[in-house]
Parts: sequence; structure tokens; C-alpha cells
Amino acid sequence: MDTKQLSPKAVFEQFARINQIPRPSKHEEKMIEYLVAFGRERGLETLKDEVGNVLIRKKAAPGYEDKPCITLQSHIDMVCDKLVDRQFDFNTDPIETYIDGDWMKARGTTLGADDGIGCAIELALLDADNIEHGPLECLFTRDEETGLTGAEGLKANFITGNRLINLDSEDEGQIFVSCAGGRTTTATFRYQKEQPQGNEFFIALQTKGLFGGHSGDDINKKRANAVKLMARFLYEESEKTDLRLASWHSGRMHNAIPRDGKAVIAVPAEMKETVRADWNRFAATVEDEFHITEQTPEFLLESAAPEPLLPKTTSVNIIRALQALDNGVYAMCQDKELDWLVETSSNLASIQTSDCEATVTASQRSCVMSCLDNICNTIKATFLLAGAEVKQGDGYPAWKMNPDSGLTKIAVETYRELFGKDPLVLGIHAGLECGLFSERYPELDMISIGPTLRNVHTPEEMLYIPTVQMVWDHLLAILKS
Repeated sequence: MDTKQLSPKAVFEQFARINQIPRPSKHEEKMIEYLVAFGRERGLETLKDEVGNVLIRKKAAPGYEDKPCITLQSHIDMVCDKLVDRQFDFNTDPIETYIDGDWMKARGTTLGADDGIGCAIELALLDADNIEHGPLECLFTRDEETGLTGAEGLKANFITGNRLINLDSEDEGQIFVSCAGGRTTTATFRYQKEQPQGNEFFIALQTKGLFGGHSGDDINKKRANAVKLMARFLYEESEKTDLRLASWHSGRMHNAIPRDGKAVIAVPAEMKETVRADWNRFAATVEDEFHITEQTPEFLLESAAPEPLLPKTTSVNIIRALQALDNGVYAMCQDKELDWLVETSSNLASIQTSDCEATVTASQRSCVMSCLDNICNTIKATFLLAGAEVKQGDGYPAWKMNPDSGLTKIAVETYRELFGKDPLVLGIHAGLECGLFSERYPELDMISIGPTLRNVHTPEEMLYIPTVQMVWDHLLAILKS
């Protein structure tokens, strides 16, 4: 893609280079090599810590030596999702971007602007020689999307700035000053498959074309969840007849609302037409329920070849558990000023079956840590009642708002001077690495900003190009101040 007509040119040039580098979560080695070489080739102090975070320091511009050091931070990994029929290897293939009006998109895959555009802004600043700023640190963390292991492994003395600007937000004109904490629950159902008896009819049920989205930012937008939809139908049918699961695959990432899925089931042969009719009625019901948020849903049914089956009891337990599982918004914030913000939620993210086990993943979020514990316990109890083995990670903490933040004040004032209007100062239901930074560096003054992104964590991810210039101008004004 030609970036010559895009502004700021330096940022989009860096973004184009980044999108040539494979950087799936937990496999960011090539990106780390690129960053280390980038810093050292320019004679900048460049450090890499034990977990793979990279820090590049740049001295103050002349006349700005007495300014406080500011740390800019982005994560280098990206969510890797693609359309079902798109042939693409995220470990080797470059992201193919294109321009659609004022939006930048990718061909059939996630764009990687979350958070590649933040990285590109940092690299453009490091590469420039005409920007007014004090001492600058650019921190690039790894594995934000699947475990926050980069931020979690950050040592207390790695960065020296007392103010940090996170460049991982997705709405220009909004300054984020707090975020939710989160945790992931994984349930495993173990079994030995059984051979069919010969009187079953096998059916493959498939959902496609759902919108999906970010499990934090989009959880309150009434988007259909492919796992919950399939569970709903299977539960209704299992109440009518002897239904058995053969396989079920839906969802890919713990932090995305699942968009598609396929289940192979066996039913008594005499029930096949009843199931087909029920599926058609179910599809019409779902399309009516989600007629605003889901514009292109597909519900497919076809006969399937016989294959080994999950035991009857295990099939029932899985279906009942996923029908019962809390999904979506659990509670809104009670504070009057924040009553628009989701407080607590859970996302049923995926189910994958094999010859001997079914693995279900769900992610929980809350800005109130006691409420996070409660929703996690609710999800765990549901799975335990169904006979699953349950594991829950330590998760990541919420980032509490600092009412006395000097950095927030500067960010608001410079935005007003630049654009003639006030930005919104908000909390976000998604997780940010700022929560972990606040544990390592309790005195760190932080904000999060970024250009406008839409449909992140999906192949429809897109970047609103004009807002990149706005964020760039705003960031330069903050640094100069």
C-alpha cells in the first residue's frame, strides 16, 4: 500500500513496515529484533528485558533538558483472526492493507492497528529530529492480547519516567484514566468417545457471518455470540430427543466475541427432519432478535459422515453448562458519573473438542475487583456442577482513576487549545496494561489515548485515518508542555 498521501507520513511509513513483520501474541521475536535494531542503528540507548519488552531512550531536545521524563507505551503483538475462507498464515505472511475512503482496512484479516499504530507513533517520534520534547522513553511490551506477560514481567526499575502515556485506546477525543481488571476461566471436560450404534443420523450445524468484536469494548452492544447461539439450540433439541455431540468448534481468542462455529451432532434417524425444521425456525428467530447488530448471519445445516460420539452424560453436561453460563453484561457501574460504563461482564469465548476432551474458555472483566471475584466464582461453579475441571488465571488488576493527575490536566488543556473543544475523560471496560504498571510503579501518573479504531479483534478491524494526525498533534503538544 502506498503511504505517501497519508498523514502523518512518518507514522504510516512505520505502520507499513510493522505490518510486514509477523507478530502473533507469544511469537513476537521478529518484531523484537526489529525494534532492537531500530534503536541501536540510530545510536539510541536500547534495552531488552528478560521477558522480551523493549525500551528505547531518547535524549531531550535542546532547551528541554529540564523537562520530566515521559514514557510512551504500546504493545507489539496483535490479535490474529481471519475470515473462514481466507488462506493466511500469521506466522509468515504480511498484513495486506488497503484504503476505503477515510478508513484503512486489511484483506480478510485483522489489521493489527491494535496496537501497531501505537508502535508506529513511537517509532516515528524516535526517528524524528525536529520535535520538541523532554527526555523520552518508548516502551514496547509483548503478549498483551493473550496474557499480559510483558507488562506482568516488567521490573520495577526498567522505566524511569514518572508519567506514562499508553497509546492503546481506540477513540480519538477520549482520554482514558481507568480500566477494568480481568481473568480467564478454562473448563475441561474429559471423556472417551464411543462408536455410533448405526441408527443415528449425523448433522453438521454451522453459524457464520456474525459481527463478533472485542469482549470488553463491545460486550454491551448486543452482538450475537456464536457459542451461546449454538448452545441455545442444542439445549432446546436435547430436551426433545436423544441428541449426542460428536464435535464442536467455535471461537478462537479469549478476548473476542466468537463470530462463527460448527457442531456435528447425532440424533435418531426419525428426528432428522424435525431438527432441520427447528434449525430453520431458530435461524429466523435469531435474525429477528439481532436484526440491528447482525446484518449478515448465516445458518447452515447439512448431513455429515458418522464419527465417534461423546458419551451421553458428557454431551448433556456440556450443553447444559453452556446454556446456563452467564454471558454479556452482568452489572453497570453504580456511580452516577459512570452509570453508562459496564462494571462487570463475562464472555463465553470458545469451545474446542478433541478425541478425549472439550475445552471451554470464558473471560471475565470488572472495574471492581470484588465483583470480578464474584463473577469468576459464578462461572467456575457452573462448570464444576457440570463435572468439568476448572482453572482460572491470576488475571490482571483494574487501573483506578487518579483524581489529582497532572498529566490528565495537561492532556485536557492541550486538546482544548488544539481543537477548540474538550475531550472526554473516561474509564474503559477493556483491560489495559496500565493496571499492571500501577502495581509496579504506584506513583506513575498515566493516561491512555489513541486514534479511532473499529471492530478490533475481528477481520473487519479498521483505522480512521484522519484521527492519526489528530493524535499525533495532541501527543506532540503534550510532550512540548
